[in-house]
Amino acid sequence: MLVVHSPKHALHHPVEVMRLGRFGPARDVPRRIEVLVAALAAAGHALVEPAADHGPAPVEAMHTARYLDFLATAHAQWSALPGAARDVLPHTFATRDMTAYPTSVVGRAGFHMQDLVAPIGAGTFEAAMAAANVAVDAAERLIAGERAVYALCRPSGHHAYADMGGGATYLNNAAIAANHLAARLGRVALIDVDVHHANGTQSHFYARGDVFTVSLHRDPHDYWPYLIGYAGETGEGTGHGLNLNLPLPAGSDDETYLAALETACRRIAAFAPAALVVSAGYDAHVDDPSAGLAVTEAGFRRIGGRLGALGLPTLLVQEGGYNCDTLGGLAAAFTDGFEAAHGAGG
Repeated sequence: MLVVHSPKHALHHPVEVMRLGRFGPARDVPRRIEVLVAALAAAGHALVEPAADHGPAPVEAMHTARYLDFLATAHAQWSALPGAARDVLPHTFATRDMTAYPTSVVGRAGFHMQDLVAPIGAGTFEAAMAAANVAVDAAERLIAGERAVYALCRPSGHHAYADMGGGATYLNNAAIAANHLAARLGRVALIDVDVHHANGTQSHFYARGDVFTVSLHRDPHDYWPYLIGYAGETGEGTGHGLNLNLPLPAGSDDETYLAALETACRRIAAFAPAALVVSAGYDAHVDDPSAGLAVTEAGFRRIGGRLGALGLPTLLVQEGGYNCDTLGGLAAAFTDGFEAAHGAGG
């Protein structure tokens, strides 16, 4: 499989985030991609950097102008404030019925960020734009005839809304790629197998009829993002019936996960998309610090295999997975299972 990546991911290097009221080490560190690159190369995959800079248009199609301006300028404005910390972190949060838009970067941080897990550093915007470009470049390769491409994006993206980041994400790489594919190929299915609900992705396509979105994730009634990701959220307008949430109980094992995945795959097949986008997170693993589900390495091989058996042109987009000791093996197992089935099915 062709794997597209960019060294610019390392420009984003958060140090601390807040969990349970305490600051602690960030999990989204550059080593994640270094481990994945090494493992995928060792597994025989071809690694390349983007063939081109595809420009801002694919990103601007999915994110608002003032949000992009905020991301581009926030760190410089923040750093000019007396006593400001290393990275931008909000200390006020907007309620979405407010109509005023702040002029201060402090107020804008609260308006555009949903939590304290997505600090903005000096290189964050450049890294996020590079990750989005990786996703678009991989999508272009799919359009050109590749059967499967892996976009090794960092920062991840599936929690990013049109005008709001959070959950260690800033630009929604998978949504950007899916929109790019839909404009050229027609109907697209997007399935997210990260342990956390794809809240940002859901928001992008909730009222659209050309992209069918699916998310398998730990039940949010007691897990991040808490306020969204429930089974009753099925889409609206032309998108009614085209959003499928499959929340899973805490600690769900391989068999429970794969049973839900079977439901998802049958719905995807019925939708008959021209292409499939997979938000590939490995944080549902039993040893991931996210501590949400209990999928094994063998389970990830089977997940990859079931998705590959759909036989669709497929773009894999990197999302979560934070145990660097297991991450490489999980990616290798997932792609091995995918390729074995994809070749047979496609």
